Amino acid sequence: MKEPFFIHLNKVTGYYTMASDHFHEPYEIYYLLAGERQYFIKDHTYRVCKGDVVFIDKNELHKTGDVGAPYHERILINFQEKFLAKFDEPLLFEPFRRKNRRLSLNLPEREWIERELFQMIEEDAQSLPGSETALQAKLASLLIWCARKLERQEREMGPDVHESPAHRKISEVVEYINERYASPMSLESVARTHYVSPFHLSRMFKRVTGFSFVEYVNSVRVREAQRLLRETNWKVTRIAEQVGYENIGHFGRVFKQLTKTNPLDYRKAAKRAER
Repeated sequence: MKEPFFIHLNKVTGYYTMASDHFHEPYEIYYLLAGERQYFIKDHTYRVCKGDVVFIDKNELHKTGDVGAPYHERILINFQEKFLAKFDEPLLFEPFRRKNRRLSLNLPEREWIERELFQMIEEDAQSLPGSETALQAKLASLLIWCARKLERQEREMGPDVHESPAHRKISEVVEYINERYASPMSLESVARTHYVSPFHLSRMFKRVTGFSFVEYVNSVRVREAQRLLRETNWKVTRIAEQVGYENIGHFGRVFKQLTKTNPLDYRKAAKRAER
C-alpha cells in the first residue's frame, strides 16, 4: 500500500478465508460490524464478534477465517507510521503492542466508535481542504481512547486471552517457532518438544491458526528474509542461511511462492520505494 492512510467498508457474502501469507508494512485496525470471525495474530487466535476491534502491528503475520457464519461486514483502517508523525505520543501505538489485541465494546461504545468510523469514511471520500489533518486528529483520538480501554480491560479481565487449552498449547508452539525459526525445524521435532503427536499437532495447528505447520514456518522465515533484504546488503545465500534454509534453491522457490517475486527483485523494489 503506497498511501499513508486507507479506510474501507467491506461486506462479504459467503464463506471467506484470507490468504495465508499476509503481512504488510502499515498498521491495521479491524472493526467487525456484523458476523463473526476467527482472527490469528502473531501467536494468538481470537474469536471476533460484532462490535470487536482488532489491532495488527506492522509486518505482523495475521489471518482471518470463518467460524461457520457465511456473512460478515467490517471496516478496515491501514495507515503508515508517518501519517501520525506530527503527534509525539507513544500511547498512539500502544494498542498494537499489547498482549491482547482484541477490544470488546458495550453497546454505547459501539455506537460511538461506529459514528467515528463512518465520519472518517465520509471525510476520506470527500477529500475536502483539511481532510488529511481531520483524519489524523480523528485517528489519533480513536487510538488513544482504545489504548486506555484496552488497559482497563486487561486490568479487569487479566492478560490471558486463550479460549481453550488447545489455543494455549498452539500459542506456545507458535512462540517456539517465532523464536527458533532460524534453526532446523520439523513437525516431528516440534511435536516431540511439546509432548504431542505429530498428527495431533498438525490438525490442531491448522484448526487454531488457519495455517498448516509448514505454511506458518515458511511465512515467518520469508518475512524475516524480506526484512534482511530491505535493511542489509547481505548476499541472498547468507540471508537464506540466516532464516533457516540450507538449500538456496528451496529458499528461492518458497520466497517466490509467497511474495510473487524473487529475492533480488524484491530488494530492488524496496530500495526504489525508499527514495
